[in-house]
Amino acid sequence: MFRSARCPHLGLSALLLVSGCSMVPDYQRPTSTLPQGFKEAPGWRPAAPADDRPRSEWWTWLGDTELDALQARVLVSNQNLAAAMAAYDQARAATDEQRAALFPRLNLQGSATRAGSFGSDTAVIAGGAGGGAANSGSFNSSRRYSASLGASWEVDVFGRLRASASQAGALAQASAADLANATLAARGELALNYVQLRATDAQADLLDKAITGFLRALDIANNRYAAGVVGRVDVLQAETQLQSARADAADLARQRAALEHAIAVLVGESPSTFALAKTAWAPQVPVVPAVLPSELLERRPDIASAERRVAAANAAVGIERAAYFPTLNLTGSAGFTSSSVASLFDIASSVWSLGATGLMTLLDFGARSARVDQARAAYEQTVAEYRQTVLVAFQQTEDQLSAVRILEQVEEQRAAAATAADEAEQITLNQYVAGVVSYSDVILAQATALDARQASVTATLNRQTAAISLIQAIGGYWGGELSS
Repeated sequence: MFRSARCPHLGLSALLLVSGCSMVPDYQRPTSTLPQGFKEAPGWRPAAPADDRPRSEWWTWLGDTELDALQARVLVSNQNLAAAMAAYDQARAATDEQRAALFPRLNLQGSATRAGSFGSDTAVIAGGAGGGAANSGSFNSSRRYSASLGASWEVDVFGRLRASASQAGALAQASAADLANATLAARGELALNYVQLRATDAQADLLDKAITGFLRALDIANNRYAAGVVGRVDVLQAETQLQSARADAADLARQRAALEHAIAVLVGESPSTFALAKTAWAPQVPVVPAVLPSELLERRPDIASAERRVAAANAAVGIERAAYFPTLNLTGSAGFTSSSVASLFDIASSVWSLGATGLMTLLDFGARSARVDQARAAYEQTVAEYRQTVLVAFQQTEDQLSAVRILEQVEEQRAAAATAADEAEQITLNQYVAGVVSYSDVILAQATALDARQASVTATLNRQTAAISLIQAIGGYWGGELSS
């Protein structure tokens, strides 16, 4: 999998200095076995998007302006996206830093020094018969001023610096894909939570209507019990059904609160200050345009990220292989040095220097070889992770394709069942008033009708969530208007 490094003839030193050579193995995108089509949707037509193309506002098919406003707030205030953007900015800065290492570095230096030594001078002073001596201390010093412009350059003969820049660039591209993936995930999660909240409101409306019906049925049972037509058990059964429905309504309120809190966090607001008013439920389910398997690799940002990390790991192999070869540094400086500021910039005070330094490790007892092996193993790891990401992408797409196809049938059947259950409930209640059936039959009919109505709402919600999840599974949507 690792090809030989690319390098010109090593004997031509001048050519090496000009062009250098690369220790990075030739990179080829990892291969994956791709199916010709999706098993769960064999009739899907081709599409030709790419990962870096802007994604359309696919959530607008819900026809909910409040959701549109929330989606706009995600890009501005979502903290996960803010963290992903900061990580991308770091990766771009790291790329700029690595590229800068390919060029010489210039330094301007100036100095002013004063140096000296402590000592003593002895003078003999004649006087008197015996003479005498006195010591006087002195401090000798000198001054030196200098100004110079220096340059240093590591000649990238064996491609280590270029490999580092290539690695940093690939990681920056991976970070950009991570940002796109985080954006897709945040918007998808918001859409999922929002439709679940609206479906919860619809379920609550059904329960409110059912509770009104249960209250009416309780009044009928009480009147018939007062008239001595039925026993006390009918009243207790009606009361049990009413209280159970009220408990279900309270639990729905709990679920709605949790969804509202989750939406608040997604748009970067405290749940304590965020609220969504109830609105009429108008569910719309789109028909998601098709994509062929080969195009899925271009759509999904997580696949793009995994592939770029493979490229970065490939460059890392070249970085470690370059450690087998010497490094070459060129240095030079030009400036002035003088003992006087006045004569500092005179031609007589000018100085210059040129130099070259080479460094090569001769013996490290296998340390470099071990690092190369580590880099190759890390490359193989990223290849495996890339292929696993591709497999998961196809799994998620197949899952949602089957869900979209099957849930359409389920929704139709649930709607038909709810219509039949509503009619059966009304007939049974009329029969109870006429004394034909017992109240247990009424309870059964009412419970069945409520379950059928709620199941119908859930079926529509499931179709919505499957469509949203399918859009996420194919990496977003690039086309025109989605059909519903």
